[in-house]
Amino acid sequence: MAQLYRDTGIVLRVQKLGEADRIITMLTRRHGKIRVVAKGVRRTRSRWGARLEPFNHVDVQCYTGRTLDVVTQAQTVDAFAPAIVADWSAYSCGCAILETADRLVSEEGEPSLRVYLLLLGATRALADGAREPALVLDAFLLRAMSHAGWAPSLSECARCATPGPHRSFTVAGGGMVCPRCRPPGSVTPATETVALLSALLHGDWDTADASGTPTRREASGLVAAHLQWHLERQLRSLPLVDRRARVRSAAVVAPGVPGSAPEPPDGGTATSPDALPG
Repeated sequence: MAQLYRDTGIVLRVQKLGEADRIITMLTRRHGKIRVVAKGVRRTRSRWGARLEPFNHVDVQCYTGRTLDVVTQAQTVDAFAPAIVADWSAYSCGCAILETADRLVSEEGEPSLRVYLLLLGATRALADGAREPALVLDAFLLRAMSHAGWAPSLSECARCATPGPHRSFTVAGGGMVCPRCRPPGSVTPATETVALLSALLHGDWDTADASGTPTRREASGLVAAHLQWHLERQLRSLPLVDRRARVRSAAVVAPGVPGSAPEPPDGGTATSPDALPG
């Protein structure tokens, strides 16, 4: 007998299945990341297909199937998608946020409440438009990495724990390093950049909002390089995010990382069945 369950979640991506169905990947509050089939949602007469779009916060009821669970009901909790999709900067940053959440929560069915709350806060902030989307993105990335145990060390040496401030940053070493531990290839970010990274990590939005464009560009490059080092792969969405602002920083801190054509949250055809918390 099929077992029904209900949960709230944010749609991360969708894939076509057959002629009228979709596979929906969601990050939910209680069940973690799930992949469910939404039958008939690609038909023009579907009553709730538009609710199951990337960025939307929805309440779904599902029943367990043999391979994938099946959605039987879907109600909109927060319709974040229209506002985010209407703004290119918010949309590009949002795609990177969804992809990062999808990568960080690798196991399906394992609760990941902290990442879920961070994702909910980030999508709400993007939809509200009260903060610069790139700052929301970098704050989400830093806090999500902190949850995963990958947060860069900013106030002490990442290798010997000598209290800072220090001048050098190494992605492979885990953050700021003292002169004695400084490996070849380390970079020397501006003091304002390190302060911005700390502000984004700890929710000091007054400092973050007061930062200048060069500082934000350098911070974004460090965050992107640090994240992709730990993920051991390039995020497809990052090259779309404020590309002109990221070129110089990314080239300095992550040479040799190849670019790739970004892919929207619609992942193609399948062949088988808060603002950010302070």
